[in-house]
Amino acid sequence: MAGGSALDLGPAVRNFLDLSDAGGDAIAAMLADAQDRKAARAGWPKGKPDADAPLAGHVLGMIFEKSSTRTRVSFDIAMRQLGGSALILDSGTSQLGRGESIADTARVLSRMVDAIMIRTDDHAKAEELAHYAHVPVINGLTDRSHPCQIVADLLTMVEHGKALPGLELAWLGDGNNVLHSILEAAGIFKFNVRVGTPQGYEPEAEFVEMARAGGANVLLTKEAQEAARGADIIVTDTWVSMGQQHAHNKLAAMAPFQVDKRLMELAAQDAKFLHCLPAHIGEEVTEDVFESPQSVVFDEAENRIHAQKSVLLWCFGLLAAGD
Repeated sequence: MAGGSALDLGPAVRNFLDLSDAGGDAIAAMLADAQDRKAARAGWPKGKPDADAPLAGHVLGMIFEKSSTRTRVSFDIAMRQLGGSALILDSGTSQLGRGESIADTARVLSRMVDAIMIRTDDHAKAEELAHYAHVPVINGLTDRSHPCQIVADLLTMVEHGKALPGLELAWLGDGNNVLHSILEAAGIFKFNVRVGTPQGYEPEAEFVEMARAGGANVLLTKEAQEAARGADIIVTDTWVSMGQQHAHNKLAAMAPFQVDKRLMELAAQDAKFLHCLPAHIGEEVTEDVFESPQSVVFDEAENRIHAQKSVLLWCFGLLAAGD
């Protein structure tokens, strides 16, 4: 575990807008620390602080411009377990909803809280917030990426006995922000990704190139079976994200990529199924897969707490590669 509680951000603030902000050694340290802290808490009440309470007295400001369950609760509980606290702002109850700029919000919050998490529609907002803030800024989800989710996903894979280098991961459905962060992780940890998407719903080329440049093999296919065959991990996500238009057309295009029992049977015998939730049973996944022993979606959801604790510690300079 990271030790000590004196915060020294130094000249450069550590933001976590994408996985590459931390890099492979730091993310590996996050995964190790998350496992240690999770094990040390076994049987404890959820709100009891960790023994070292490394963020005692510190406050995380959380900005929500998109609805949330797991991100909201997990960051709040993460801060409590680290000894700190969290407060929530949303556009409906803050001046953001009345047109106050991101820049001014960043500068005000930097004088009132010790770190900021933002969950928003536009990645540029997170970047602007980080540019003007003088405290760490964490991406809780944008239209571009979802790095905190992927730290939790990696933690879940490792917990279930999957070595990351050489892992075969299959993605079925929409080439969205979650897939972008998976591809970024693939390049960092050198695992392979088979992306099964309908025509017109592929991930952004930037992330495919990033993964390949890091040494990952990335297969882009329009055949769900080709993506799933022999995979160690199968991942999907909601087909229609909050606020997306033309849902009927998109659902029709996605239908052949539903994760069902036949698709799981093509994967490795000990394959695991992941989904960042919320799930729409009967759309992107069938109930028999979602409720099967291969499904680890609720371990994955719980791991948002443990993963985000390690992200927070890294942002505060209390977790270094090799710890």
